Amino acid sequence: MYSKAEQRELTDLSKLFLQEDAAVQRETEEKRLEDLRRIILFHEWRYYVLDDPIISDYEYDQLYKQLEAIEEAHPEWITPDSPTQRVSSDLTADFPSVDHLAPMLSLANSYNAEDLREWDQQLKRLLKWEPDRDIAYTVEPKYDGGSIALVYEGDALKRGATRGNGRQGEEMTANARVIRSVPLKAAFSKHGIQLAELRGEVLIAKSRFEAINKKRQEEGLSLFANARNTATGGLRMKDPKEVARRGLEAFIYTLGYAADGEGNDIIDRFDTHHDSLELLRSLGFKVPVEGFKTCNNIDEAIAFCHEWEDKRDAYEYEIDGMVVKVDDRRLQERLGSTSHHPRWAMAFKFKAKQATTRLLKVEYQVGKVGSITPVAKLEPVQLAGVTVSSVSLHNEDFIESKDLRLGDMVLVERAGDVIPYIVKAMEAMRDGSEEPIEFPRYCPVNDTDTPVELVREEGEAAWRCPDCLCGRQDLQRIIFHVSKDAMDIEGLGKQIVERFWELGWIRSIADVYRLDYDKIAELEGFGEKSAANLRASVETAKSNPVHRLLHSLSIHHLGKKVARLLAAEIDHVMDLAGWEEERFTQIKDIGPIVARNVREWFAREKNRELLRQMEALGVNMTPTDEDKPQEIADGPLSGKTILFTGSLQQMTRDEAKARASAAGAKPLSAVSSNLDILVVGEKAGSKLRKAQELGTVAIWSEEEFLAKVDGE
Repeated sequence: MYSKAEQRELTDLSKLFLQEDAAVQRETEEKRLEDLRRIILFHEWRYYVLDDPIISDYEYDQLYKQLEAIEEAHPEWITPDSPTQRVSSDLTADFPSVDHLAPMLSLANSYNAEDLREWDQQLKRLLKWEPDRDIAYTVEPKYDGGSIALVYEGDALKRGATRGNGRQGEEMTANARVIRSVPLKAAFSKHGIQLAELRGEVLIAKSRFEAINKKRQEEGLSLFANARNTATGGLRMKDPKEVARRGLEAFIYTLGYAADGEGNDIIDRFDTHHDSLELLRSLGFKVPVEGFKTCNNIDEAIAFCHEWEDKRDAYEYEIDGMVVKVDDRRLQERLGSTSHHPRWAMAFKFKAKQATTRLLKVEYQVGKVGSITPVAKLEPVQLAGVTVSSVSLHNEDFIESKDLRLGDMVLVERAGDVIPYIVKAMEAMRDGSEEPIEFPRYCPVNDTDTPVELVREEGEAAWRCPDCLCGRQDLQRIIFHVSKDAMDIEGLGKQIVERFWELGWIRSIADVYRLDYDKIAELEGFGEKSAANLRASVETAKSNPVHRLLHSLSIHHLGKKVARLLAAEIDHVMDLAGWEEERFTQIKDIGPIVARNVREWFAREKNRELLRQMEALGVNMTPTDEDKPQEIADGPLSGKTILFTGSLQQMTRDEAKARASAAGAKPLSAVSSNLDILVVGEKAGSKLRKAQELGTVAIWSEEEFLAKVDGE
């Protein structure tokens, strides 16, 4: 329907209108109206026909509001083909069109409590009520799936159809019949109804979506982007058997039409919307129960909307808001509808979890063992209540798998408290100016005159800088050395270390033990007491057992478990400088990779000199009672239970489980009160929500898990 050139033009124009660009402002009102209509029709086509939107729902709504504002100011310009005069269409040539028994309209949207209160007052003005008189409302989830209309005649399912353009939809009865939550028969006739049309939303549970993607990953197939597209795409498949395999569900949210045997409309027999839903529930339909409430007034409705915005991620189905409806059907009739939406219903939209923005550039960070992490710098965008401008790209493989390019418009998603991630690049929006992201082959943070070539060890996803010349790795190593997992120096956190680094007071781990506390006491925010407390913490750390010291040195892959094993075999830390790899591997549970890394670390004179300096400053180098063999733990995750969810980027699920087991953890298959740790990858689903609900489960990113098992 749209050529690539037309799509690029309309996409660029969309961004100008969303940014209120000066060039757009200079257009005449009539030209703005024409452009907005073209833009909105284009995005409706992307959303409803292709199931592949390139802007967020919030951005679409902002464009729609601009169009409404112009038409409100100039009603003489409204034409029958304006998007405001009809419901968005998902009609294609794939399925025959059928007429709905009653119009299937869209909803007006609100984004805050003020919008809902103003709407409440508008209704009272239309009803000629006093401003302080209460209207009873129902509130229910606004499901994010595919709309469906079901017609029952003589108690039997006669037809299933999509919403289409609101007057006509695409007939897909065969597909509706395989959705198990759609009854093939329902006893409407017992209630005097011979012909009924129900409206609902076809969804796929988040846990089911996760299982489908897991299977596709195992089969080497591309992963589905989100649950909504999986549901709408499944509903419109040609083979009902394939539809059945998707495991779709249908929530019925209203009785749109009801007639008796004489053909008389009897919908007004139901006093309230709540009553009609109760009837449908009693007949075996899946209706909103969790997340449904009848409220006495708009303030109660607003409070319930906010309550569900806070727990949307814990719900088993994708919802992007709540729907507030006047409960009294007679009031609904009095209030009526526009050509676009019923006046008696309003959607309260949650803060966007997805947004589109531009990938401007890629910057690189270095970790304490030299791992180079690419970070996407984005045009700032509001996402789930926060401004996002940076997103980790993990590693080179991630960039290649997503086919990301500089200048790309990208879809960014943030669910719950999970770190934002890039879902995909918007390929349809490319104009040829985008450039491939070339991962550096030399350390990108090194600012010395001597380049350092990066290395990538077999079986690892990360490129590493093997020989730091600029000191950036030293800073990260110092931060880790003083952390709770290592030497546990209280009062010397990341920000304080960075501050001392900027002042030039710390350049190596040894410098931690020769701080000038008189100067520290003079720093803003410290004082003599804070400086004295820090001195005490450092002095205490000097007596730490050897296994803590070894772990704190940031030797690649040397975790807590191996550090304990080594500490139990030596009389002094420097003994390790004389060991060959074979000596390391003679110890149970120490493999060749760790053995090589430890031997190479001790082979470097600068590292041995560091240890000599630390010992001269009073840091313990001889094993203590805590280092004795009987004290050796099974691993850094000993005694913990662990579960993985979402798509992991740096290892397969089986590899992750193997590494967890090697670290002493017991992998589980489901979230329960017995779970200690949940490791969250991309597109984490219901397991994350259930873990958050429990409140007792530690939630780690993939990077945090690797840091724990690798001893970083």
